[in-house]
Amino acid sequence: MSERPYVLLSCAMSVDGYIDDATPERLRLSSPADFDRVDTVRAGCDAILVGAGTVRADDPQLLIRSPARKEQRAARGMPSDLTKVTLTWSGDLDPAAKFFTTGSAPKLVYAPAGTAGDLAARLGDLAEVVDAGEPLTLDTVLGDLAARGVRRLMVEGGGGIHTLFLTAGAVDELQLVVAPFLIGDPSAPRFVGSGVFPQSPEHPMRLEEITRIGNLALLRFLTGAGRG
Repeated sequence: MSERPYVLLSCAMSVDGYIDDATPERLRLSSPADFDRVDTVRAGCDAILVGAGTVRADDPQLLIRSPARKEQRAARGMPSDLTKVTLTWSGDLDPAAKFFTTGSAPKLVYAPAGTAGDLAARLGDLAEVVDAGEPLTLDTVLGDLAARGVRRLMVEGGGGIHTLFLTAGAVDELQLVVAPFLIGDPSAPRFVGSGVFPQSPEHPMRLEEITRIGNLALLRFLTGAGRG
């Protein structure tokens, strides 16, 4: 893969690997202390990426919550908020989503060539729609982000995006929080889907750190993927 940002993938899951249940309400797998930790991690990144499915299902703001952390970023010459990034194949994005309506940092939407034109007309000045080729490729997305000065990218889901990045060998660091319960519903979304992963028994990731956060466990893995 060509030059790209350092990619940090962050996820919370149940012991049995689910990132939500099958009910309409969003399942909170994390805790206030862990949300604050995630805010710290976000504050150290240049951009944050989620899939269009996450934008539709969760309507996240993807902002840094702490005013002090925003001020610290400004003091380092960084924007107070992260550049927001999403990937869409269908173009099914609501212009009223919080992804577009909150925060002052740029919003980037990567879409296939056949979708990008109509989507750009619909979103107007809410976001920049980038033609990522036909088909859309992760190499194109990450190369474009690097050219825009994004050195550190945080990826926050959902499962399809996790699978895309991991199978492509495009993740440098995985921060995985494990919640102390099980979901057990095969219709609920999982951390990753089926795929051929370079992080295999023959090429395992390196467990760099284990941290207890109340009743949660944070596992920090380094993949050895590199950035070039």
